[in-house]
Amino acid sequence: MTVSERIKSIRKAKGLSQKEVITTIGMGSAQYSRIENGKTDPSITTLEKITTALGVTMSELFAEDEPLTEISSTDRTLMEKVQLIERLDKEERQTVYSVLDAFLTKQKLKQALSGVLDLAS
Repeated sequence: MTVSERIKSIRKAKGLSQKEVITTIGMGSAQYSRIENGKTDPSITTLEKITTALGVTMSELFAEDEPLTEISSTDRTLMEKVQLIERLDKEERQTVYSVLDAFLTKQKLKQALSGVLDLAS
């Protein structure tokens, strides 16, 4: 699968229209259409914008082994929030990431302690 086919496939699997992606990345519809149809190769900068709009990483864009599944409306809302976070300035983004890291660390600690307590029983 080519990069253009992968972009189109991910976009459709996530239930996004071309217009939604175009609006997010600030690109003309004709140019984006040429990218999805494989008529032009996007620059790295453009690929980064597209992956952000699609809510995937560059590595996910190029990983063809992963099956694409439908994204629920809850996941779509989360993707929209991630896109908004990416638009924050660097300091604000870092604050959001720090808060998320704290919650995730707490969750991992709970799981680890739960595992230890289960072994002790």
